[in-house]
Amino acid sequence: MSHQKVEVPTLADFAAARELLTDVVIETPVLHNFFLSDLTGQEVYLKCENLQRTGAYKVRGAFNRMSKLSEAEKAKGVIAASAGNHAQGVALAANKLGIKATIFMPIGVSIPKLLATRGYGAEVILTGATFSEAYKASQEFAKESGAVFIPPFDNIDVIIGQGTVGMEIMDQVDDVDVIVVAIGGGGLAAGVAVAAKLRAAQQGRKIKVIGVQSEHAAAYKPSLKAGEPVEIHTTPTIADGIAVSKPGRIPFELIKTHLDSVVTVTENEIAQAILILMERSKQVVEPAGAVSVAAILAKKIKPKGRTVAVLSGGNMDPLLMMRVVRHGLASSERFTDISIMLPDRPGQLARTADIIAKENANVVEVLHTRSGDGLQISAVELKISVETSGHEHRMQVVKALKDAGLKPQLQVGRDE
Repeated sequence: MSHQKVEVPTLADFAAARELLTDVVIETPVLHNFFLSDLTGQEVYLKCENLQRTGAYKVRGAFNRMSKLSEAEKAKGVIAASAGNHAQGVALAANKLGIKATIFMPIGVSIPKLLATRGYGAEVILTGATFSEAYKASQEFAKESGAVFIPPFDNIDVIIGQGTVGMEIMDQVDDVDVIVVAIGGGGLAAGVAVAAKLRAAQQGRKIKVIGVQSEHAAAYKPSLKAGEPVEIHTTPTIADGIAVSKPGRIPFELIKTHLDSVVTVTENEIAQAILILMERSKQVVEPAGAVSVAAILAKKIKPKGRTVAVLSGGNMDPLLMMRVVRHGLASSERFTDISIMLPDRPGQLARTADIIAKENANVVEVLHTRSGDGLQISAVELKISVETSGHEHRMQVVKALKDAGLKPQLQVGRDE
């Protein structure tokens, strides 16, 4: 199948987009991160697009694309399909440009994202149980209404808009050596890679740009190996913002010649990164926005020189945050579920709690049950959740329980 050649954007293209976006987006800060710098022995910085208007970088590409519409196209309005950040970006851009926006979102979409999209003035149509169904409905509506569909990543103007993130980084961090960025459909990664490398070449030096994807939606590695976009089967991931089954054609063509490598991170690694960012950097970052830091923490990337990790979004649903924080604590062995069979007589619960307290561990939750499969009439099962400081402390608690004659069983599957 033949593809039309993709023309590589120029520095002038990115500069023009940056000028266009001056009154629409904020130049998000780049913060030096002491924790990651100490951990890696290199200088690591965070590009905080989680602090962007709408909580993500998406408004950059949406506004740049929509500003190119003719007056006739603007009069017909725009349409998009999204489960989150793209919806808000299109809604805000449309609001700024005075264009009617209709956004198709799947039923069951995050309430905060739904309310935020409506809050920017867009009409939201809830349809379908999945994003794919909402996307299909949006395409049908576009054909019927004549409204212009605004793609989330597979459009050169969208890519150029997202690339302004790279331009800002190059101005904010002197002599940056590596940029780490999330990669789903590829719009952000393509834009940042092209913009940063063009600017570095202008300065007479080289820079590396590395993409990070979720293991549950890892379409780029097989696509790069095949030399063309390959559709894969995705599985559920907390990083829904980059859960794309097939790379966009345009970003793929740019990425295969401008991105240095792609690495993959696990759900546990993403959860731990979110937790670290909250605790050590005071940044609320959504799962897709935290994969760059996850790759550094998991040593999938070894920073050399000045490294910037892009935090691409911060739209975290509060309920998801509760689950992710607990998952992050469990995967870093700071939250442990233990099951203990005890004789059914007074004082056993207090005795167990006392053993744990003496090891300076904190009991957070207790379930004491007398019925269940495998339980003898004279026995009870104690399920206890304990806060520990890490692996050594966790095993210290388990050892203390065993030394007291108990038989604790770690409940690994619940949060890990």
